[in-house]
Amino acid sequence: NPSRVVLFSSVTKKEGTYLIKVEGITKSFKVAKRSTGLLQATKALFYREHTIVEALKDISFSIEPGEIVGYIGPNGAGKSTTIKIMSGILVPDGGTCSIMGYTPWKERVDYVKNIGVVFGQRSQLWWDVPVIDSFELLKDIYKIPQQEYQSTLDLLIETLELKDTMNAPVRQLSLGQRMRCEIAASLIHNPKILFLDEPTIGLDAVSKIAVRKFIKTINQEKGVTVVLTTHDMNDIEALANRVILIGKGSLLYDGNLDELRKRFGTNKTIRADYQKNNNPIVIPGTTVISWSPEQVVLRIDTDQILTSEAITHLTKQVELLDVTIESQPIEDIIVQLYKEFQI
Repeated sequence: NPSRVVLFSSVTKKEGTYLIKVEGITKSFKVAKRSTGLLQATKALFYREHTIVEALKDISFSIEPGEIVGYIGPNGAGKSTTIKIMSGILVPDGGTCSIMGYTPWKERVDYVKNIGVVFGQRSQLWWDVPVIDSFELLKDIYKIPQQEYQSTLDLLIETLELKDTMNAPVRQLSLGQRMRCEIAASLIHNPKILFLDEPTIGLDAVSKIAVRKFIKTINQEKGVTVVLTTHDMNDIEALANRVILIGKGSLLYDGNLDELRKRFGTNKTIRADYQKNNNPIVIPGTTVISWSPEQVVLRIDTDQILTSEAITHLTKQVELLDVTIESQPIEDIIVQLYKEFQI
């Protein structure tokens, strides 16, 4: 279908081999302090004390075209601040940021034509008008030709299943419907980069799967580069091939998700059902989580014993009926990473 070809062009104004290059970014905020009580409130009218919060400290990383990068960290780590700097909303105190050859906060008008931004707790849709009216307004803002706009809109409606929501006011939509419309709005002008800040927050399982599937599709088929911040590690596992960990404003880890699994995910769980057996299960390199005459759940450390060896030990002790093997959940691995860096 020729109408699909125009969506998400991969032509970029690159600098070197990197699409995004962040070097030494710092950002501080002045936060007012005030104690409780009427006296303190009155005093604050004339004099306020402030503290300086360092949101970002010397942050540097590079992202190549077509990557999906998970930008993770606990609350207050500086994730949203980084996204706002990269999208041109905030100006850093120091450092440089080059995206597609643009400095986001200096060349904002030309730059924003090439990016899409979705904040999970903010809306770019007009609350009291139908969704289609918001899209029409965005078409005029970005000066999108009518034919290109229509083919893009048709594809977004089809892939994000928006047909039944286009004529409804935004305030009448469910959270899942609204988030799908937000993502469509961020892509209506064919951006090369998509910044997603908590895009699946509060969504039900069906909506989460639909959003993840769409993000993966535009990345694989159209080459859209995606920077994703989220607390849902299932989003990271389903989408990202690389994770960047930030904590207390500092960059702590930047690497492949598989390498992270190898480093921290050495534990696996074996659940085995067997013919009734009253003898305890004893296997070197494993820990018994639960045991009964008909089932055992073991945690194995793959640095000490291979999974196949553990199963071999089991077959020598019981008559197996069924065995399931589970890798360590990604949430547990990330928690271990947080603990290592004391964040």
